[in-house]
Amino acid sequence: MTLTYEKRDGVAYITLANPDKANILDKATSDAISEAWTDLWEDRAIRCAILTGEGNRHFCGGHNLAPLPGLTEDDREYLRTQRIFWPLAGTVHGQRTGVDGRMGDHYPRVWKPVIAAVNGWAAGAGLYILLASTDIRIASAEHARFKFALTSQGWLGHGPGASLLIKQLRYIDAMKMLLTDEPIDAGEALRVGLINEVVPHAKLMERAEAVARQICKMPPVAVRMMKEFVVRFGDMPTDQAWHVQNLINSLLIQVTLDGHEGRQAFNEKRPPNFTGTLRRRGEPWDEPEGERAQRLNDAYRSGEY
Repeated sequence: MTLTYEKRDGVAYITLANPDKANILDKATSDAISEAWTDLWEDRAIRCAILTGEGNRHFCGGHNLAPLPGLTEDDREYLRTQRIFWPLAGTVHGQRTGVDGRMGDHYPRVWKPVIAAVNGWAAGAGLYILLASTDIRIASAEHARFKFALTSQGWLGHGPGASLLIKQLRYIDAMKMLLTDEPIDAGEALRVGLINEVVPHAKLMERAEAVARQICKMPPVAVRMMKEFVVRFGDMPTDQAWHVQNLINSLLIQVTLDGHEGRQAFNEKRPPNFTGTLRRRGEPWDEPEGERAQRLNDAYRSGEY
């Protein structure tokens, strides 16, 4: 087994578990992680996920670059060219689409928070999955290393690493990683904004779980829709993004109980109990008339409601 998948108390744990081969994304691992993404997305009891690697050398060392037996270099070149112009149906650049039809099975964005516990090298596809599929990143001070790993082989890469680096980092920091292909350690990754925190290796999972537990206390529908809002609409002009945000917020207030629970708990000075419960559609309001209409109009114009 090259991947383990567990669920405990609202948190899904995805562990790349092939340390003898750098926890690479070979075919079996890619298929298994695709199933894990789909399961955690569809299981409403799961509120967030932690992605890590087994051991203390590699988070994920990249793809398995070994070809199938019997393929010549000419065969491989032909298939790579075919993938550009005639990709298979249901794929993104030759990779199957599962939970996220835009990014393929390897690099999906599920609308639930994903925390990376970077235990070692994140190189090639290991860096890509970090950039594409994780939202909060905590790294081992002793062992985490980060490397684009393709430019020095004469490639730009089939994965989205370069595209995501230039969106997530400052131009000069992204370009240094891309043009020199030199690895960076956890301290430098923190400085350039690639990760959130650096902790001693012995505390890595403890810290990731602490963050996961905090997320589990949050209103689940609002959290998942916040992530979708940022990913889908964050690049829009501010006035347009704000409009979408306001529409989503109104939808949350109207059709879930969590917004009401949050305000009520605050007023009652107690911890909230967020469940993500959905409201049933109700009867229409009677149109206000007379004194009530005037009172509501005055309140509406005041903004104090």
